[in-house]
Amino acid sequence: MNKTMNFIERHVNAIFGAGILAAALAIISIPFISSAQMLDRNLTVGSTGSDVSSLQSFLSQDGTNYPEGMVTGYFGSITQASVSNFQTTNGISADGQVGPITLPVLNLQMSAAPLITTVNISVNSNNAIVTWNTDVPAEGVVYYSTSPLTLGGHSNYVYVSGNTEMTDAGLHYSQSITIPNLQPRTTYYYSVYSTNTVGNASVTWPSTFQTSY
Repeated sequence: MNKTMNFIERHVNAIFGAGILAAALAIISIPFISSAQMLDRNLTVGSTGSDVSSLQSFLSQDGTNYPEGMVTGYFGSITQASVSNFQTTNGISADGQVGPITLPVLNLQMSAAPLITTVNISVNSNNAIVTWNTDVPAEGVVYYSTSPLTLGGHSNYVYVSGNTEMTDAGLHYSQSITIPNLQPRTTYYYSVYSTNTVGNASVTWPSTFQTSY
């Protein structure tokens, strides 16, 4: 997939010690270089190009709007119907074309990082189960370590130190990850990381949990 989208990179370089960890998780959005283009022209039946592929990739996140989920780079009648569905969902007059009204709405939604909410953790002596929700379908990763986590923004990825546990490769609104083989009576630092289908990511402020006896 191409990486031609213009982006604003945020650099975050900090080592989080136990003394500055907040009790509640705060959301920090750290975008990757996105693998999707921003749309910069009107699109209609007969349009072709990588921006059409990006549009189709975005629309395919919603199986209701675009059940076929085909990414072909050609704007045909199926893509037109999907754009009409998107317009109806967003209160736009449904003509099936990406015009001056639909274009900024698509770009806003295509560039947004997933919003992570409702983070919960259940802990016993050897395992922890971390669950959370996102406002769009996303992959999930939990970073964890017995040492404070380090976060860093780079030119083409976001770095988080520590071990990882990942959900399956599918995109979901609800995530659940089990961290196995933990040591009892031990404090762990952890951070939740979610990536949507176009490569934008959000990561939570690192926090801690303690395994039981």
